Amino acid sequence: MSDREKRTVRDLRRTNRSAVLRKLYFDGPLSRQELAPATGLSSGSISNVVAELTADGLLEEAGSVDSDGGRPRTLLRVARRSAYLIGVDVGETRVRVELFDLALTELARAERPLARYGYDVDRIVGYIRGALADVLHDANVAPSRLLGVGVGVPGIVDRSSPGGAVVHGQTVGWDAVPLESLLRASGGLPEEVPLFIDNGAKTLGQAEVWFGAGRGARHAVIALIGSGVGACIITDGGLYGGAHSSAGEWGHTVLQVGGRRCRCGAVGCLEAYVSAEAVLERWAEIGGDVGDADEETALATLLAHADAADEKAVALLDETAEYLGAGIADLVNLFNPERIILSGWAGLLLGRHFLPAVRRSAAAYALRHPVERTTIELGLLGPDAVTVGAATLPLADFLARGGRGRESATAAR
Repeated sequence: MSDREKRTVRDLRRTNRSAVLRKLYFDGPLSRQELAPATGLSSGSISNVVAELTADGLLEEAGSVDSDGGRPRTLLRVARRSAYLIGVDVGETRVRVELFDLALTELARAERPLARYGYDVDRIVGYIRGALADVLHDANVAPSRLLGVGVGVPGIVDRSSPGGAVVHGQTVGWDAVPLESLLRASGGLPEEVPLFIDNGAKTLGQAEVWFGAGRGARHAVIALIGSGVGACIITDGGLYGGAHSSAGEWGHTVLQVGGRRCRCGAVGCLEAYVSAEAVLERWAEIGGDVGDADEETALATLLAHADAADEKAVALLDETAEYLGAGIADLVNLFNPERIILSGWAGLLLGRHFLPAVRRSAAAYALRHPVERTTIELGLLGPDAVTVGAATLPLADFLARGGRGRESATAAR
């Protein structure tokens, strides 16, 4: 058999394994009889693939169901403790690391605050290294059982460098930070454990599309609002990254020419009006007082003022809802999504307060035909969505490879 024929057989087996694994992961448990029509594979192929995956320890029985006049049918599911995943969120105020089983059930977490030190790269790399060791120790999981580690970061991720992912985080002072090589050099991960790095808004978006408010949507935009603002764009079921993986920097689209200064250095950006940091700055400018509270507490205090009919707070939030609706209208007009999901910790807090007003504003600023066919909803995964989304990066790779392992971490790139 030629090398080309061998590759073809190997590729076909991987494709079949991937189809079965994905179906069981997202829609299981299912019987062998249900898997055949669901995947388009023959019953013989299903038997072979299931036998392989079971022998690899990736599938397990999940009970049985009665069949029409025959023997009960055994249900199969992905074995959740067959492997483990880690998600890392380099967030606005802290680094969060979570260890998950294959079903994305959290087993351990560790956090390190950033408020005092900002985005010092060496400190963040050290935090990640220490937190990785903590979660593995706490859950008693050996590094060799990891499918990989996913990292969500603020900024644009360039994967063209020979040394791995480089992060351009203009708003946090990161200029071409070689984060992947720094994490490898820190010794926090064995070389054979794959490392995946992507923009935090994109990891959040993948999580919402797989498990949250975006599930089932083929065309969607998931908007992340925290201290900053970003977006994940889903087109025809896949993530849209643009020519150089920088698509989705929605927070730095211009809302007002000559407007407020944004932390990116430009003026008039959407982020300068609707991010948590910007909303609180505007609140302070009109006499609002939040003391020394952290952003989340301060924003909750502002919302409480509005709930108590404080006229200044009500006016500020009405204005913010209009700004946000106008920004969402741009997404509607540009991408024609069927669904827009408002997420991120600040997006969820604000959205619960004024989502109807945001919808009205979006309808006022967008073209009528597409906006009438777009729903605007809140995310379902809460403040941990970036970490969960980061863990889906190695999970997606695992499913695409049909559960096969990697020979080395360099193959992850």
